[in-house]
Amino acid sequence: MIQEVSIISCRDKYFSVTTLFTVLFQRMRFCHVTTFYPPYHFGGDAILTQMICEALARRGHEVDVVYCMDAYHLKGKPVTSPPPDAGGIRHHAIHSRFGVLSPLITQQTGRPGPKHRQLKKIFSKPYDVVHFHNISLIGGPGVLPLSRAPVTFMTTHDHWLFCATHVLWKNGKYPCDRPQCFSCSIRSGIPPQLWRYTNYSARCLEHVDALLAPTKYTADKHREAGITRPIHVLDSFTNVAVVPASSESHSDRAVFVCASRLVKSKGVEQLLKSFVKRPEFDLQIAGDGPLGPQLRKQFAGFANIHFLGNLPHSSIEALFSRATAVISPSWGPEVFGLTVLESMACGTPVIVRRAGGSTEVIEQTSGGLAYDNPEELLPHVDRLATDPSLRQSLSENALRAVSRDFGEERWLERYFGLIDRYRTG
Repeated sequence: MIQEVSIISCRDKYFSVTTLFTVLFQRMRFCHVTTFYPPYHFGGDAILTQMICEALARRGHEVDVVYCMDAYHLKGKPVTSPPPDAGGIRHHAIHSRFGVLSPLITQQTGRPGPKHRQLKKIFSKPYDVVHFHNISLIGGPGVLPLSRAPVTFMTTHDHWLFCATHVLWKNGKYPCDRPQCFSCSIRSGIPPQLWRYTNYSARCLEHVDALLAPTKYTADKHREAGITRPIHVLDSFTNVAVVPASSESHSDRAVFVCASRLVKSKGVEQLLKSFVKRPEFDLQIAGDGPLGPQLRKQFAGFANIHFLGNLPHSSIEALFSRATAVISPSWGPEVFGLTVLESMACGTPVIVRRAGGSTEVIEQTSGGLAYDNPEELLPHVDRLATDPSLRQSLSENALRAVSRDFGEERWLERYFGLIDRYRTG
């Protein structure tokens, strides 16, 4: 068995002739499998999955995407018809006659359960690559052996393979300091999953050629958890057009933006408390979540704090472009912050809390500032609000790095390089 952690760097120069031919000419058949997929989703993992599917389809590859409508319904969202097949992407929106019981069965057993027959039929098609993403409720580890493709990948968008909370968030209160998984599940309101205390996941992972991790931090955490499959660090990408923001787009009053789900692990409440101390600066919060009603009520009396709710992706880009800086205040260990790359592509610096792999892109690009504790945030805010030259320097670093290293084409080259590696041996 191969045991390794390799880094497919955004600055790697070498790709084989075979890889280049595959990227440019060869038509391949892909199946991407995830629990949530836009518009039926809640976070960045689904958006990134969609970006990958659309990038492949635009280049003439056949792309099927499989996701679970019952899981979306389980979250209390109304379920309408899935999007029609378009742009070369075929949608397989899984329904079960068991309805919302189906993802609950999967959560408890780690198996597709009532979805098994539908999934087996889909996987019987002659795909070249099956790529799993968030499989927590569409099939659990038990969906992995259903792949019959020559190449099978799984992207670790979170830490679900070894953490029931997905995000290393302990007891629903703070970042995980040491494994106490059974009691943590109970205190986090997650029914204990007995399959996690067997070798079931490891046996299912034997059917995966490699795991793809967005950051070295995430790859290291999976290795520390005892996962022995090959792991490759494949940096994320953004398809936001890299255009320097016009200086005319910035008002005299500093405006800071945070785009995040409103849950405790994202650290938004701590961010809001910081900006109570800076009434001269505006803070705009894009996104919603369980804490939304509480936070709106708690900070309703502060004129510089604005809750914008969920916004379409195009509006987020415009919001970033007009901001003095975008802040990523996540308290829980992040796998990768897609908003960090999107902000940089808009020519806007980022301020990122050091949590998990969230600052790796800052270290690679010098396109922003990092802090450890809430007390360290406001000095960074003050500097960017009052020092235009600093902001300009960070903006130029960000634009240069994103244009060079984090574009769609560059990501696809690295992706097809890995496919060639496992397809040929």
